[in-house]
Formats: sequence, structure tokens, C-alpha cells
Amino acid sequence: MSIFQELTNRDQVFEFLTPATSPVDVRHGPILYLEDVNVSFDGFKAINNLNLTIDDGELRCIIGPNGAGKTTMMDIITGKTRPDTGSVWFGSRHNLLTLSEPDIASLGIGRKFQKPTVFEALTVFENLELAMAADKRVFPTLTALMKPEYRERIDEVLEMIGLKELHHALAGILSHGQKQWLEIGMLLMQKPRLLLVDEPVAGMTEQEMERTAELLISLAGKQSVVVVEHDMGFVRSIARKVTVLHQGSVLAEGSMDQVSNHPDVIKVYLGEEA
Repeated sequence: MSIFQELTNRDQVFEFLTPATSPVDVRHGPILYLEDVNVSFDGFKAINNLNLTIDDGELRCIIGPNGAGKTTMMDIITGKTRPDTGSVWFGSRHNLLTLSEPDIASLGIGRKFQKPTVFEALTVFENLELAMAADKRVFPTLTALMKPEYRERIDEVLEMIGLKELHHALAGILSHGQKQWLEIGMLLMQKPRLLLVDEPVAGMTEQEMERTAELLISLAGKQSVVVVEHDMGFVRSIARKVTVLHQGSVLAEGSMDQVSNHPDVIKVYLGEEA
């Protein structure tokens, strides 16, 4: 049996790939809403009265020095970490603090970690097949002829991530940047409403960074995208609105020019890198 067949016959592979069970209601507000969120670890306050809203279809960049609370914030949104106090809502209907990590993923929240995680022994096409939102029980559509709409979705995502010409290539031979795009593509196969992307251009070439910027910008409007990144040049190339975190709370928010010229931001973040 091939590696691909073994993976398609392991139900646990698809635990995080179930389609959303209830629509996200954004008629009366933002798609993501964090209010008065606090988290402490052994006396250290990682998140301090954090308030943040993300609009439906928005591309938001989150910046801040190490220890600002960026990763903890994403852990809270995805259910990995439970806050001590506060509220976190996905639309007006889903209280994320009452849901498990798989349930949150099934609602349409996808998270891309800094290090790409793809099945290197499978082709680009097969990676996208595995990630397809469908019946997780032995993925029956993959043991028979693929439905035309599934193939169309894969072709659409291949075009979006710029890997159409490499669809038969093994994921293991891709460059670092191409693996990042493939993993974003795997998330896109689920048609998520919200994408959390952690340091997507770390280790990329300049050309790969430019292509990643184009990809993330193209996603805005189709889904909400939150990008956590340290590379200020990259942030400037994609940012519509930037949120600066410091010591677990929002220090400043606005356009890149606005936050870059904010005296507190210069002091605690941009000044440190000068």
C-alpha cells in the first residue's frame, strides 16, 4: 500500500479537516472579537487586558517585540490556550472559549505555523487532496473517481498558490517558500473564513517574499487574514491596518505609517531594531 493510501485510511489525519457545521454570523459586527482577555503563566502576564477586532475580509498585520503576546493570542483564538478572563467570539454566534481546538477549526479558522508542515513523500496535488474538506471517514472520495468539483477546487488553489506547474512534484523537493505556499493552499482547501499566518516569510528569498505578499493580498476579501510578522519591509508591502502588541496588550493601531511614527512604538519596538 502506498503512503498516500495509508494516509487516506487513517481517520485521525482528518480530525482537523471537517467542514464548518454552523455559519458564521457577521451581520452585526466583526468576524473576530477579543475583549478584556487576560492570561498569566506562573505569575507572568502574557496577555494583559487585550482588546482586538478583525473585520470580515480584512487583512491585518500584527507586529511587536518578542514576548509581546502574539503567539499566545493565536493560541487563544484556536483553543490551545484558555484565558483567565475575557471573551473571544467568532462572529456573533460562536463563543470560542467554549469550544475545543477541532471544533474551532471546523468553524473555519485555519492556522499556519512558521515552519511548514506538509507531507513531503506525497505530491503537491496529493497534499491538497488530503486537505480537502470532505467526509473524514476514510475519505471515500479518494478511493473512487474524484468528483469534478473537487478537482476544480484543487486546480483553483494550485493557481492561487503558484504551484500549478509543480502539481506532480513531491512536496519534499520544493523550496522553503514553495512549501509555505503549499501549506497555505492546504488550509485554503477548507475554504476558511479566517486564516492566522505566523511569520510566513522567515527564511524566504526576496523573490519568494514578493510572491507571498501577492498571495496574501489576493486572499483578502475572500477571507479574513491575520499575519504575524517581524519583517517590517514585508509588513509594509501588504499592510492595510497594523496592530502593535506590547506586554500583552494593544500599544498602537492604524496604517503602517501611523504606527511607525507613533513615539511609543518607536521606543519599544522599532527603536530596538535600529
